[in-house]
Amino acid sequence: MQHDGNGWVHCGLGHRHWGRFGAAGLLVVDRQGGTEPLVLLQHRAAWTASGDTWGVPGGAKDSHETAAQGALREAHEETGIPASAVRVGGEVVDDHGGGWSYTTVLARLVATVVLQAQEESYELRWVPISAVTELDLHPGFALTWPELRTQLTRSQP
Repeated sequence: MQHDGNGWVHCGLGHRHWGRFGAAGLLVVDRQGGTEPLVLLQHRAAWTASGDTWGVPGGAKDSHETAAQGALREAHEETGIPASAVRVGGEVVDDHGGGWSYTTVLARLVATVVLQAQEESYELRWVPISAVTELDLHPGFALTWPELRTQLTRSQP
């Protein structure tokens, strides 16, 4: 299927964004093992939008995709995690108006995975929830992290 979502647009707030039909990312939490849940973060390559920052794997949605479908596709492309390895929970939408929004899809890891960083990533890392803000975060992710963290502690995606 053709990826028709790639392209720059301006939102209702006047910002320039990648994703003609909006964008979506997958925030995967691993609640197994240690005392504190871990989230998967991506150190974005410098050439990407807001590059050399940390955020969730994600990108432009295609016209035929829901936010969850786009987030799962992008996460698989960027990390190697198959959709079958996660259980999707809620969504947090950052609506910028003018038809553009970024949806963070919350998911829980339900199978063992081997991470495979692709060209859009310098690194993929499991980060304790309490340590996320110690990283240089993607500006959009930094703005939504407090709400995302609240959602993660309230729910069990």
